Amino acid sequence: MAQRKRLGDLLKEAGLITEEQIQDTISTKKEDQKLGDALLEKGFITEQRLIEVLEFQLGIPHISLYQYPIDPAIINTVPKELAQRNILIPLNKEGNQLIVAMNDPMDYFAIDDLKISTGFQISPVIATKDEILQAINRHYNLQDKDLQESDDPNDAPAIRLMNQMLQAGVQLKASDIHIDPQETTVIVRYRIDGILRTERTLPKSFQNSLTARVKIMANLNITETRLPQDGRIKTTIDRNPVDLRISTLPTVFGEKIVIRILDLGGALSKVDELGFNKINSQRFLELINQPSGLVLITGPTGSGKSSTLYASLNQLNTENVNIITVEDPVEYQVEGINQVQVNNAVGLTFSKGLRSILRQDPNIVMVGEIRDSETAEIAIRASLTGHLVFSTLHTNSAIATIPRLFDMDVEPYLVVSALSGIVAQRLVRKICRDCKTEQAPTEMEQKQFAKRGIQLDHVYKGKGCNSCQYTGYKGRMAIHEVLTIDDSIKTMMMNYQSINEIHHYAYKNGMIFLVDDGLLKVKQGLTTTEEVLRVAQGN
Repeated sequence: MAQRKRLGDLLKEAGLITEEQIQDTISTKKEDQKLGDALLEKGFITEQRLIEVLEFQLGIPHISLYQYPIDPAIINTVPKELAQRNILIPLNKEGNQLIVAMNDPMDYFAIDDLKISTGFQISPVIATKDEILQAINRHYNLQDKDLQESDDPNDAPAIRLMNQMLQAGVQLKASDIHIDPQETTVIVRYRIDGILRTERTLPKSFQNSLTARVKIMANLNITETRLPQDGRIKTTIDRNPVDLRISTLPTVFGEKIVIRILDLGGALSKVDELGFNKINSQRFLELINQPSGLVLITGPTGSGKSSTLYASLNQLNTENVNIITVEDPVEYQVEGINQVQVNNAVGLTFSKGLRSILRQDPNIVMVGEIRDSETAEIAIRASLTGHLVFSTLHTNSAIATIPRLFDMDVEPYLVVSALSGIVAQRLVRKICRDCKTEQAPTEMEQKQFAKRGIQLDHVYKGKGCNSCQYTGYKGRMAIHEVLTIDDSIKTMMMNYQSINEIHHYAYKNGMIFLVDDGLLKVKQGLTTTEEVLRVAQGN
């Protein structure tokens, strides 16, 4: 308790937070969570500011581990479990002093543990949590030179290498890990905040044992190397339950493997955590609180549609409604919701599954995706018979969804009667809070904003720092457009009026389009114009 008070006092003295914020954080934080972590989570401080205060007030230097030459001989003086549990890593030794990078240099219990376990005096320096976790991953796990060439699928080095890659993926908050065989090497890439980047290059000799290891974990056929395979692994990484989707693809240099990481711990958002602006939030809540109708979430792959669907179901999930889903695959398992997994091998398709669940007296139905006219027709008829139906479509904008539905050979009057609303969304990278700086807008930016009728004095950019791996971005958020299908739009649809006419009507009636929502978030300092135009240009 004394330690908590001390950190709080330091931050108060620096004028970074108020007593109310400290009390609010203490009362709502998780039981074993440190005050500093809880303040970061609530957004009251940034990690960079926290480090600056500790550095200044305690006189403890801050170092960057990004390319720090850690002495390999020193690593094993501290057990890996102790390093991971307390988020610290030994760097080097000076006489009787062990220099240790710590995320929390005020964790006196951890310092005492280190003294006892190593026999050294401990001299702490400060580093960011992500950097320390990555350094632990890099230095405690096997280095490339320690791995032996082997085709044995039970080979321990392959198991350890795989574990290391998965652990790094979860810590870096990667959505996918790509294992790419090349002619003479194997490249490992991670997709972080939507962008792929190379993390390491392995010798070609690792390829067979690594591929075999992944296949064993996912119950795939090890001997089949000429056909693509798909599988699934449920595991725990750093005490987090994680679901992994495995996809293999034969290439000229061997099998390419993509591992999609679904972090089950952080899966379920609430609707108010999806980043809707106030107007869109109100419109969306009105849509999902209706007793019946068809609500569609649209956007390309990787635009966060599943998160919006699950958040909506989570919001509506009470004991007096029956919610049933048919999905391919079931991404997150939600308590209180009946989820059906499509299984084409035994003939359980979307349309068959949907027909069956309608006989189960549901109030709310979620169809993972409308892929064909049969599924579209059943979903539409279900919404007309008193069910609230959610689904997704791959279209570029909310309004472009209308002709797409008409193209699915469903009676137009059924489409018109059923459709309640369409949400289109994209994910944009957020500016890193630790290196965010104010800048004057460029001429191009001023033009973009003026065209949309938005006033702009300044914008923000990320300079690039250790915290964001020098990208200037950290984390992602959604931008949305919400089209409510009112009577006028229904009439326009029945008269086959063009997309442009519907667009003009929606604009006159205050619809906020994707680019507008994105640019408003630029104005708020949450993302950049480049990001918004990259994902929403032309919408």
